[in-house]
Amino acid sequence: MRVAIVGASGAVGQEFLQVLDERNFPLDELVLFGSSRSAGSTYTFRGKQLVVKELKHGDDFKDIDIALTSAGAGISKEFASTITKHGAIMIDNSSAFRYDNDVPLVVPEVNPEDALNRPRNIIANPNCSTIQMVVALKPINDLSKITRIHVATYQAASGAGAQGIAELEEQIQQVAHGEATSPKKFPYQLAMNIIPQIDVFLDNDYTKEEMKMNWETKKIMHTDAEVSATCIRIPVARAHSEAIWVETEKELSVETVKAAMESFEGLTVLDNPAEKQYPMPLFVSGKDDVYVGRIRKDIASKKGLTFWCVGDQIKKGAALNAVQIAEWLIKTGNV
Repeated sequence: MRVAIVGASGAVGQEFLQVLDERNFPLDELVLFGSSRSAGSTYTFRGKQLVVKELKHGDDFKDIDIALTSAGAGISKEFASTITKHGAIMIDNSSAFRYDNDVPLVVPEVNPEDALNRPRNIIANPNCSTIQMVVALKPINDLSKITRIHVATYQAASGAGAQGIAELEEQIQQVAHGEATSPKKFPYQLAMNIIPQIDVFLDNDYTKEEMKMNWETKKIMHTDAEVSATCIRIPVARAHSEAIWVETEKELSVETVKAAMESFEGLTVLDNPAEKQYPMPLFVSGKDDVYVGRIRKDIASKKGLTFWCVGDQIKKGAALNAVQIAEWLIKTGNV
């Protein structure tokens, strides 16, 4: 099994290295690719020094079985045919192919079988905020079809990559010392602030990030449920939080939903309000699972439920999900 990482020097690329090692991923060789700027950089993996190769058009992927790509949508589109032409499966972390009808959009806990229908040998990794939400929604939907979803996200700086985290850390220091900030990655100062905009505004006054949650949830869950999102950037380094409201066809009890969530792979229920126990980014950062808490009836809707959901944006929201897709393909003999 030969695996490649494209975009090895980025935040997700570095997380790929860590996740592959943590999970003892079954590979014989790992090849790293990056831009001309990062080519020549070295990283340690399982005791070996690996040198980043420059990503070029050619036959470098001839013997690669799986390519984990996270170098941006433009690079993914440009190099997709180069990566897949000899049979490599491209699991892409960018937005380049998520809405293409001939590219499956996969979260292994929710719709792994979709990965088998990949005519272009490309599998898309969903948006981070969508991934954690659909993992939490799946056990509810298995009990009774979800008809409506409202979600407000509170997204970490890591959603804007390593530069986003660095800018937040720099601004925290500047604010602490009474210095002016100079936002670059975000439209406004993020430290000591929240920004009710992620990505660009569309004609309907929703942002693209908000509409991604609508489009992607429907594609992943094969549902016609209505989805309305408001996405907010908050001054947290990594791990996104979401307040989620759902309505189902049948009325469900909190006890039934909580039991289904507790037995669902990839979910951890932390829900003890009396002891002030609920998920928070501070404690979920670095964890594999999506965490849920504050599970309760929606007092504004007889068939409604509401809960709080937190997941590590770089891990489950990006690198881990892609690696889990690869693991499922290997386990089921589909590589």
